[in-house]
Amino acid sequence: MTAIKLDFDKQGGLVPVIVTDHETKQVLMLAYMNEEAFQLTKETKQMHYWSRSRNEIWHKGATSGHYQDVVSLKTDCDQDTLLAEVVQTGAACHTGAYSCFFNTIDLD
Repeated sequence: MTAIKLDFDKQGGLVPVIVTDHETKQVLMLAYMNEEAFQLTKETKQMHYWSRSRNEIWHKGATSGHYQDVVSLKTDCDQDTLLAEVVQTGAACHTGAYSCFFNTIDLD
């Protein structure tokens, strides 16, 4: 098996992370990781992100109790985007919704 080397340099030190529910496969959220957040995620088996607004590492659930336990991490073909499958405790969205994707756009 070939070692995976994520391309953090391509997008200014960050890679987007698409997060899905392990059971339902529903897309829960999109966030970003830097190398440190990626390493913390691998070490703790809980999702850590880079908060672009606060400019700091963010351990999902540390303040809300809505943790994301990692089931799997996959990368895309260019190794610059992650797909995380998680067991979600509580809501994934900061609004209290289970998923951040709940606003439907009218196509008419």
